[in-house]
Amino acid sequence: MKSSAFVRTRRLAQAGSFFLFLRAALSAQTPAPPAPASPSPSAPISYSAVHVDGPYIAMTFDDGPSAKLTPELLDILAAHHIHATFFVVGENAIAHPEILQRAVREGHEIGNHSWSHPAFAKMSDAKVRSELQKTDDAIRAALGGRPVLLRPPYGSITLRQKRWINQEFGYRIILWDVDPLDWKRPGPSVITSRIVKETRPGSIILSHDIHPGTIKAMPETFDELQAKGFKFVTVSELIAMGTPMPPKQQLGSEGPTPLSSPGAATPSPSPAPSAGAGLTTP
Repeated sequence: MKSSAFVRTRRLAQAGSFFLFLRAALSAQTPAPPAPASPSPSAPISYSAVHVDGPYIAMTFDDGPSAKLTPELLDILAAHHIHATFFVVGENAIAHPEILQRAVREGHEIGNHSWSHPAFAKMSDAKVRSELQKTDDAIRAALGGRPVLLRPPYGSITLRQKRWINQEFGYRIILWDVDPLDWKRPGPSVITSRIVKETRPGSIILSHDIHPGTIKAMPETFDELQAKGFKFVTVSELIAMGTPMPPKQQLGSEGPTPLSSPGAATPSPSPAPSAGAGLTTP
């Protein structure tokens, strides 16, 4: 006669075998989770404007921050309840992190505009990488997060550079479709006239927060654009609003490099940033 211990052991073994069989059967019936989707190779990485349903536009300012002019501009933007995107030069960003911090606190977006404002298309990959990384590090140090947008100085960048920069840094490359040539300092009224005349829904407007005439032009510029019904958003917000359009009218993917581009700017002091809009955490 078999002992009770032997019987218990046998029953446990049989139960274990049945459990393993049942688990195998269920696993065979349950499909494996799908592999993570990879980004579409056709997704735009470069924009000069965005096709949107609505009167939305993005105001952008390059080359700062300036110790004096950028805070004045932030006051004007606040008075008009406008959010803008600032493409900062690393040498200025590291000198004035407090201005970047204020800009982000007030809902503005910060993008990379290189460390020293060179023409990327004439540079080696190693030198471009250094310009981008140093500025990325300066923005991260000031704000606790890194930028997601890049504007190449002068709009000077090759298609190959756009692709490897997007792959390596994750940046979207931002150009423009409205250029008042404010870097030539034509005077506030001319700057305003050019911007108001050329702006349309989905426009990305180029300007600079290092020229006094540009700052003086902004109150009237904003008043006139708002009177025409335009609504201001950051570049990332504009991109998020993008809608499909016929291929012949495409504005976004690999947008054209501008024929006229801003001149090199003399670095000027800039304020400190705080983590927020247009940044990703480290």
